[in-house]
Amino acid sequence: MMSSQSEVLEGVLLGDLDTVTGAQTGLRHHVLSPMETLGQSISTIAPSTSPTMTIPLVFAVAGNGTWLAYLLATCSVYLVALCIRSFARDSASPGSLYVYATSTLPPAAGALTAWALLLAYIATGSSVIGGFVNYGMVVLETLTPWRHASVAVPVLLAVFVTVVSVWIAYRDVRISARLMLWIEGTSALLITIVLIAILVHDGFHFDIQQLELKGASVQGIRLGMVLALFSFVGFESATTLGAEAREPLRSIPRAVLQSAILCGLFFILAAYGETLGYRPTGQNLADTTAPFHLLSSRIGMPVFGPLVDIGVLVSMFAATLGCITAAARVLLLMSHNGLTHGALRKVHLRNQTPGLAVLVVGVLACLPAAWLSARGASGADIYGWMGSFATYGFITVYGLVAIALPIALHRKGQLRLAQLLLAAGAAAAMMLALEGSIYPVPPRPYSWLPYLYLSCLFIALGWFFFARYRSARMTA
Repeated sequence: MMSSQSEVLEGVLLGDLDTVTGAQTGLRHHVLSPMETLGQSISTIAPSTSPTMTIPLVFAVAGNGTWLAYLLATCSVYLVALCIRSFARDSASPGSLYVYATSTLPPAAGALTAWALLLAYIATGSSVIGGFVNYGMVVLETLTPWRHASVAVPVLLAVFVTVVSVWIAYRDVRISARLMLWIEGTSALLITIVLIAILVHDGFHFDIQQLELKGASVQGIRLGMVLALFSFVGFESATTLGAEAREPLRSIPRAVLQSAILCGLFFILAAYGETLGYRPTGQNLADTTAPFHLLSSRIGMPVFGPLVDIGVLVSMFAATLGCITAAARVLLLMSHNGLTHGALRKVHLRNQTPGLAVLVVGVLACLPAAWLSARGASGADIYGWMGSFATYGFITVYGLVAIALPIALHRKGQLRLAQLLLAAGAAAAMMLALEGSIYPVPPRPYSWLPYLYLSCLFIALGWFFFARYRSARMTA
């Protein structure tokens, strides 16, 4: 047994992944339907959270160009989705995009992809835990006459949503997938009803100010596009279900494309509708953390305000569950590949879930959110800070996968000009997004996040090279 594990570690560190991708992970095989597989991507995106928390942030910089920022972000994500689909048609593994890059790029780039993806999922988990705290406070203050000044309440909310998510992810992947899909579908439906009611209430007409981008600037729309990208992160998380999805080479590529397209259309509608709906109120959409309270009251549907708040709260829970589910499977395969401690490859015999990996990911996602809450940070701030940190990880991974695609196709003798242009477009979109996130220099603490992210990657790469050197010494 020790000899076998040594061979696996040596193969991964030296760039030969064949000894690992065929290994049995112990996960439940082919139990998730195409809809449940789609539910994993949808829940990690958490589409109902963007109209309430991300679109106001985009509006703050893009103004009447918010809808265009989301259109550009949708196009960028669609290019990346096409690249991922090309890999997902030929490979199904819990390692997700990490395996796609590792099977094509040099070993160091593969390790970089693995750690960047893991960091991204964990940071997204922290972000949506912060979102849960934000809307938990909103709902509590709506339902009860007293205000919750104690810092213990936000911390308890962060711990609560994490514990429940870990318990469900530990028990059964099928329960997780079904529950997440129903939650997201219900929340998005409530928001869509309010948006359509706004268009009907105001009399259907084209909003000339938005179509003419009145007051918007190229720089603002570019920055807005970068912020809008966070609305999509995790759209590829269905790829982590390679062992558990039925017909994974068909259902996973479809889930990736469908989640990107459906959520993109929803975000564009929401951006347009919220901007239109807020203008007659005289208030600034950028200054709110619960926009549907005002919007629903304005159109004579005040009951929908609290309903949307509750729906978003539950959606934040589903997103937490989705992030933990995805990150645990990446961590599981990283352990199989020798990139993390071997104990993390253990799978619960009865539940057939990566129990220890789920627990570790849950703790790592909860700690930043709970610590920041204890220090007085608002849930909205935690959502923004940790979400921005996560975006760096996803941009890194998406860019590396785009670079890997033409190399993989060339090796198979299948590279065509259209595919080369697709990969170049996706990689360029990610480079522009990265540049837009660091220049102009954002205010603190956002200006610190690139350095924190790079520090984490340097530590991870340092560990990789140390393990590679040690493995080479042991086999010499």
